Amino acid sequence: MSNNLLNIKSPAENQASALSSEYGLKNHGLTNLRKVYWNLPTESLYEEIVFRAEGHISKMGPIIVDSGKHTARAAQDKFVVRHPDSEDRIWWGDYNRPISPGQFNEVYNRMQGFLQGRDVFVQDCYAGADPDYRLPVRIVTEFAWHSHFARNMFLSLKNREEYRLHVPEFTVLCAPSFNAFESIDGTRSGTFILLNLEQQLALIGGTAYGGEIKKSIFTVMNYLLPLEGVMTMHCSANQGDEGDVGLFFGLSGTGKTTLSADPGRGLIGDDEHGWSDDGVFNFEGGCYAKVIQLSSSAEPEIYSCTRSFGTILENVIYDPVTRLIDLDDDAITENTRASYPLEFIGNAVPEKKGGHPKNIILLTCDAQGVMPPIARLTPDQAVYHFISGYTSKVGGTEVGLGEEPEITFSACFGAPFMVHRPMFYADLLRRKVERFGVTCWILNTGWVGGSYGIGKRISIQHTRRLLNAALSGELNDVDYYTDSVFGFQVPKSCPDVPESVLYPSESWPSKDEYDSKYRQLASRFIDNFKKFAEDCPVEIRDAGPVI
Repeated sequence: MSNNLLNIKSPAENQASALSSEYGLKNHGLTNLRKVYWNLPTESLYEEIVFRAEGHISKMGPIIVDSGKHTARAAQDKFVVRHPDSEDRIWWGDYNRPISPGQFNEVYNRMQGFLQGRDVFVQDCYAGADPDYRLPVRIVTEFAWHSHFARNMFLSLKNREEYRLHVPEFTVLCAPSFNAFESIDGTRSGTFILLNLEQQLALIGGTAYGGEIKKSIFTVMNYLLPLEGVMTMHCSANQGDEGDVGLFFGLSGTGKTTLSADPGRGLIGDDEHGWSDDGVFNFEGGCYAKVIQLSSSAEPEIYSCTRSFGTILENVIYDPVTRLIDLDDDAITENTRASYPLEFIGNAVPEKKGGHPKNIILLTCDAQGVMPPIARLTPDQAVYHFISGYTSKVGGTEVGLGEEPEITFSACFGAPFMVHRPMFYADLLRRKVERFGVTCWILNTGWVGGSYGIGKRISIQHTRRLLNAALSGELNDVDYYTDSVFGFQVPKSCPDVPESVLYPSESWPSKDEYDSKYRQLASRFIDNFKKFAEDCPVEIRDAGPVI
């Protein structure tokens, strides 16, 4: 429908240019478009989404969309333009594959031609809640629902005048119906995410998965802000009544969004943050929560968002007759998502900013069932585990993952979005942890009593209890034992948490089997760290496990 060949008048056509910018799309080489829909509000976008048959309205008002063949990020299909100005800074490899300026421009030129005669949607917004570090961005999309997604996920402009004067410093052009030619473009498939840091432009094609749009901007922030001394982080953040900020680093599926949405603490944000000399600030204006098997009792705040007008439910199953959604049904994917403005969480911090962190929590989902549920780290251990980024990937968050959890190490708890070398971020983190006296923890949200398939996942009630005890300072007053393999400090007790959870070996049928599995995991850590060792000072290298 975006290729509106019949020139059928759409619901928002008369208002399409009411909030347009003087810095028009011709500046991006986009000409001969049928209609440009500028900065439509959510209500207008709903009408356009339904009119164009891009989605359906479910009970209570969320819009349901299907992202098509890609229901997760295509991490293997991201490329960065190799350019003399930036190439020495970039961590080239699996996550930052090089593409030449010529190849980029070839794709860009064909994309410009593809969009001629079509409708496009524009959202002008900001990334970064701190005015000193915010990035003016423009998201140009083929689909109306992606415009709604951008509106939910980024920070809105205030008024008509701000829209009129908006000049983007980075632009994302997203056209899922447009595919690359592998043989000409040097891509791996027809799907591509191409970042050109010098042209301040990202191109997305061949995938409609919403997460690609937000992660493209996060990747750009991860390049720009550390050059100004701001630590960029794939983490969620919240704060207590005393203004004590907690940061939660973790990969998808480890509980980052769930654990930070705590009714007793104010939510600063659920996924992407910066840490400057003034404190912590959110990059986003919204949340993109995984909602498979979401429970109204364990996650009431996020659950209520799946019943709210303005939420986008991506790949969630619903009954077309009753319009009731089924959050337990993974028929399309296990990676079902809800995108909603941060304000939908009742205790969200309106400024999306906080002070310096008091606690940093590194979240891991250990499917081996051997790591303690919580442990206190020295600053060197925190940096070691930050660079390692250990977890078990649970099905669905990336293309190609099966049902079984897979041991993974993702540097800085977000390797696909890191542009500089891991030690560059780790050094920033270490200096800030030492300067501001932050207590660091590793929190395991994985299995106890055996590995995946034998043991069971730690209950969220026990995880929350341990977390709250760490954040409140309750764990400062208990005795600790030193973990024999990793050397970190494990609390011997915590109110309302059984000993069988605090001492993982006790819940295994055989202590020898437990020890063997733990040593196996430690050797995986040691092997993984070899690729970072030459960049790291000796005290960081020595902060890992000892077999």
